[in-house]
Amino acid sequence: MTTGDAGTPERPLTVGDLEHTPEDGRRYELVDGRLDVSPAPGSLHMRVANRLATHLNIVCGGEYEIGENAGINLDSARINHRIPDVVVFDGAPPMDGYTDVPPLLVVEIISPDSIFRDSSTKRGEYAAFGVPSYWIINPLADRIGLLELRLDRGGYRDAAQVHGDTLFGTDAPFPVSLVPHWLTADGPWLRHLGGD
Repeated sequence: MTTGDAGTPERPLTVGDLEHTPEDGRRYELVDGRLDVSPAPGSLHMRVANRLATHLNIVCGGEYEIGENAGINLDSARINHRIPDVVVFDGAPPMDGYTDVPPLLVVEIISPDSIFRDSSTKRGEYAAFGVPSYWIINPLADRIGLLELRLDRGGYRDAAQVHGDTLFGTDAPFPVSLVPHWLTADGPWLRHLGGD
């Protein structure tokens, strides 16, 4: 909310207000018109996002638009705005501004300050927005984990959960297999990420 003069009610922040946030590497999102700020992603977080986006691009052969840190307006009032770590669109996102169309897939990568936000808050927001598939990747555990959620009657149901060297496979938003271990491990990750 913005601070008004004495006696003037505060108004919710909108996506337009985000233009005035500093370019300091932090992530500025909106929840019901309130600013939700999280620290800049660390190197492990960036490694997972980059490797996943690379793998998805290779697997889909350019048939889908895959990006990192794409802003999404979750409502027409533009007071709910998120920036998922990785997204998959079935068409090109707008050239200017942010999309208001649900992506086919949203991926959030858990960091120490985002566990509740990614696992609970965003789960409800993305379901209400109509995102068909939501993946939550936890690189902080002893064995990296991936939870796949699918939209079902307005809410998400657990579709799959894998850890470490276990091969994950899905058909949404397109057929893809991956081994979570290679999202973080040193070595020939590109050769092994899709499974041997």
